Amino acid sequence: MRGTGAYIFGLAGPRLTARERDFFAESDPFGFILFARNVEDPEQLLWLTTELREAVGWHAPVFIDQEGGRVARLGPPHWRSWLPPLEQVAQNRRHAARAMYLRYRIIAHELSAVGIDGNCAPVVDIAQPDTHPILRNRCFGEDVVHVADIAGSAAEGLVKGGVLPVIKHIPGHGRATADSHLDLPHVDARAKVLRVSDFLAFEAVSGLPIAMTAHVVYDAIDPDRPATLSPDVIALIRERIGFGGLLVTDDISMQALSGPVPDRASAALAAGCDVVLHCNGDLAEMEALATAAGRMGEEAARRAEAALGWRRTPDAIDIAALEDEFRSLMTGQV
Repeated sequence: MRGTGAYIFGLAGPRLTARERDFFAESDPFGFILFARNVEDPEQLLWLTTELREAVGWHAPVFIDQEGGRVARLGPPHWRSWLPPLEQVAQNRRHAARAMYLRYRIIAHELSAVGIDGNCAPVVDIAQPDTHPILRNRCFGEDVVHVADIAGSAAEGLVKGGVLPVIKHIPGHGRATADSHLDLPHVDARAKVLRVSDFLAFEAVSGLPIAMTAHVVYDAIDPDRPATLSPDVIALIRERIGFGGLLVTDDISMQALSGPVPDRASAALAAGCDVVLHCNGDLAEMEALATAAGRMGEEAARRAEAALGWRRTPDAIDIAALEDEFRSLMTGQV
């Protein structure tokens, strides 16, 4: 495996610039992440993912946020649109897990066709009455059993479609009442409450290959630092939740975190994260971050290689049959 830089990088636009190409070749990131600013149409997107891999000289993973609903970097007219996950579950609770499997198997089919093999989904956070609107309808439900079951089915759909699932936001963002893109949320629930709800949902899917941290302070665990920067919370993720896969930060440039971006990256890696995610495509920030973060340690590299081992050739499917089954489930015809 190449790509031993302890970071995943975005890029500025729909085409790779000469400066970006040279920087990626030199810094050797673990992978890349794409946003709507990088997307025009399927032909352009397949060319871009090919160019990114050619720049680093290996089949580096390319990620995207394609939850469906409000968080979807690909959309009409070239790609399908979806209800927000919470609304989809509400329409057919009886078959919610199967319907979500079909949704993410179809999404995986679309992603694979344009060279994307990692999806920052499923969201395993548990919705609360006061969950911030930025997150609430992206959740699968309000109780741990159903969320865990549906999340497992969603991840299965991605894996069978040749796409790596990235569970988020570990160890649980659902109790946050602030938007971590703009502010640092604090959760004041007792540790015992968190263990039997939020944390338990992630425990149920802890065998999956990659997880993304929450930029959230859990006062009962570490009142001074958000999970991404907290050795205590990272230890809980590893030991109590039992997640042994590759641990990636949420976007390190989000305003929930303070201080220079390189310092944030260093603190996240020191706390126990394996890889730093940088999304905004700012080349100067990426250059400074690469210097600060450096290469993956031995354990992180081992987990990265194990995560990549989940990549597979997609199972053959009849996409029209899957769509028909999904529509039947959602219209109550089964």
